[in-house]
Amino acid sequence: LATLSGCAEASTGPLTPGDHNRSLTVGDLDRRYLAHVPPDYNAAQPTPVVIAFHGGGGNPDSMVRLSGLNSKSDEAGFIVVYPFGTGPFENRMLSFNGGECCGYAMNNGIDDVAFTRALLDDLATVANVDADRVFATGLSNGGIMSHHVAAELADRIAAIAPVGGPLMRESIAPSRAVPVMHFHGTGDAFAPFDGGYGQGAMGRKGVTDFRSVEHTIDAWGKANGCEIEPNVEPLPDKTDDGMKSIRKTWSGGK
Repeated sequence: LATLSGCAEASTGPLTPGDHNRSLTVGDLDRRYLAHVPPDYNAAQPTPVVIAFHGGGGNPDSMVRLSGLNSKSDEAGFIVVYPFGTGPFENRMLSFNGGECCGYAMNNGIDDVAFTRALLDDLATVANVDADRVFATGLSNGGIMSHHVAAELADRIAAIAPVGGPLMRESIAPSRAVPVMHFHGTGDAFAPFDGGYGQGAMGRKGVTDFRSVEHTIDAWGKANGCEIEPNVEPLPDKTDDGMKSIRKTWSGGK
């Protein structure tokens, strides 16, 4: 993985359009995040925020490339922030502690919920944040972290859209209902759709026993008071490789 390109400036004052690196202290740890501010940002108007957690072993730079969220931010007018995980190296092999996963962050008991809370507090000092429209997404370990912060910071997170990362907890009890849109490939080789050990580094068996997508949705359905049976809708084929998608919607909740 490439290290950060260095194109973002270190920001100490109010944010302006562009990319900014921010640093803060959480407990006894120095933590960082990258903020992308859209060109039409108006400091006089409350602005939505999307938190984008990178995958295990990645960093904000890899999440910028993989997600395309900077372009979407510029188009839709929200601020996107990319937290740095923690790890043995400054800008690579980073992870987030999402409960039962993953890597360095979990093994060292890193409090990434406290980090997320502190990040939002810090961002609010330099940007006009719409506190009612703060969302989270993430890939793999970052998706796991999205579920974790939604369960623990329901008062701060309006909704989540994790990708390829299940809920890695036995149960949840959020302080309010949190809308969830979970994306997962049935052929996911790393975090298997049905749970269990996936493919790890170099094609070897992974070290994480993942919970299933079914467990993830059941937990959120119960927490949100949704109907037990979903509405199932096959979606039109919109990809060049013929990949098929199915949308399941659990409605009637809080």
